[in-house]
Amino acid sequence: MGLRIMTLAGASALLLASAGAFAAAQHGGAHHATPAGHALHQAVAGTHRSAANRARDAHRHPVETLTFFGIEPDDTVVELWPGGLWYTEILAPYLADKGRLIAAAPAGRGTEGLAKRLDADPALYGKVERANFPTLLGGTGVAPGSVDAVLTFRNVHNWRMGYMQPEKSDYSAAAFKEIFAMLKPGGVLGIVDHRLPESADAERERSSGYIKTSTIRQLAEAAGFRFAGASEINANPKDSADWPKGVWTLPPNYAEGDTDRAKYEAIGESDRMTLKFIKPGG
Repeated sequence: MGLRIMTLAGASALLLASAGAFAAAQHGGAHHATPAGHALHQAVAGTHRSAANRARDAHRHPVETLTFFGIEPDDTVVELWPGGLWYTEILAPYLADKGRLIAAAPAGRGTEGLAKRLDADPALYGKVERANFPTLLGGTGVAPGSVDAVLTFRNVHNWRMGYMQPEKSDYSAAAFKEIFAMLKPGGVLGIVDHRLPESADAERERSSGYIKTSTIRQLAEAAGFRFAGASEINANPKDSADWPKGVWTLPPNYAEGDTDRAKYEAIGESDRMTLKFIKPGG
């Protein structure tokens, strides 16, 4: 992965290019121009993906998102807290030939659950390496200065909420410092998360599953990252971010069960920020 640092003008140009690429994709023509773009489309279109996962492409825009982050087939990439492996099933074949994918989960039940899912499909996930994150919860982390990109999808709010900590203490600052350490100079941190309006009470970050863009920027920049740009690829203006059971009220969780299910289905998945940061140097 080449030099990632850009000026403010460069970041603006990237945002414009990303917006243009997304618009072109809506007409079926974007991202095929390069070998990397073709390989990414192949990974997303692969028959290994379930119909249910494919249906969520309309909400999650994997081609546009990974293109915005600049992920190349020969990169070493860490995916933090892969959960149900939704992005892992795209990244694993995309990086299998020339790159490396490291799936990092919390030690203990997080690692056990991840191992079970990866081991269930060795043909697809056999080359995926494993690590622990964050190491303040135990285990063995990713080696410092060893990776080109770190990606995390809908997880920063969990660190803010103290998920998996008995006392529910916020460990987001420590998590960002650990991410910074594992990246090579010039490496990329790509974040997608549920967006809390800037006007909302910040205390809602502790319980709603939503988090402010400004909070993530403060955490990343305090750890040493440089902000490289934002995209509205995963925005959803229908989401008010104010629901009875937080973000989990919306699909795919439907935390309210059948209550107002049609309403929440019409809204769709949450409004999400898509942010790119750079580790200076390189």
